[in-house]
Amino acid sequence: MKRVAIVQSNYIPWKGYFDLINAVDEFILFDDVQYTRRDWRNRNKIKTAQGVQWLTIPVEVKGKYSQKINETVVSDLDWKRSHLEAIRHNYARAPYFAHYKTWLEVLYGGCATHSLSHINHRFICAICEQLNIHTQIRWSSDYTIVEGKNERLISLCQQAGANVYLSGPAARDYMDLSVWQQAGIEVKFAQYDGYAEYRQLHPPFDHFVTVLDLLLNEGPHAVNYLLTNVSRVQFVN
Repeated sequence: MKRVAIVQSNYIPWKGYFDLINAVDEFILFDDVQYTRRDWRNRNKIKTAQGVQWLTIPVEVKGKYSQKINETVVSDLDWKRSHLEAIRHNYARAPYFAHYKTWLEVLYGGCATHSLSHINHRFICAICEQLNIHTQIRWSSDYTIVEGKNERLISLCQQAGANVYLSGPAARDYMDLSVWQQAGIEVKFAQYDGYAEYRQLHPPFDHFVTVLDLLLNEGPHAVNYLLTNVSRVQFVN
């Protein structure tokens, strides 16, 4: 049995994104599809004393209404300095900020690409390493493209040799499960209930911020707060 997930890349995603990566044998970044504005592709949230704050990578969008995620480029390279400074300012008192300070500086400082996809890939892989996740991560563009929303995903699974497809719960609304059944691929949807709270700064507690929040507050113990590591994540048909 081989399990695959296919998801657009996100910038410093929330912990559920990494639970999905941890639950599969191969994770495919679905970045040769249309870039969506005001979405998770180029932004995420951190906790501050004033509430949540968005960290947004500025990208070129004017006149590029149909550009793909892997065609989207950064419009201002100063984003690295401002994001790192925002993390420093709001997490300096986090228990493990000092532990990750140099790692963050190298991660941001060494990010020289203008490509949003490659920036996201860099951060996702670096965070996976910190969370002891060893899932193979590939690009959808590594595979042959076929037409059709469900057919494209099914073809990617088939080319990857998968017979189980794991998805986030929101995808249930647009997937034609009968087509998947005909293709012989079992589809399961994640249920993200059951996350334990950790030592988060600035109450009230918020599960839906970047996973960096978990790392900076719990350090090496962050892996114990992933549902896939404590047998609480459920995937249902």
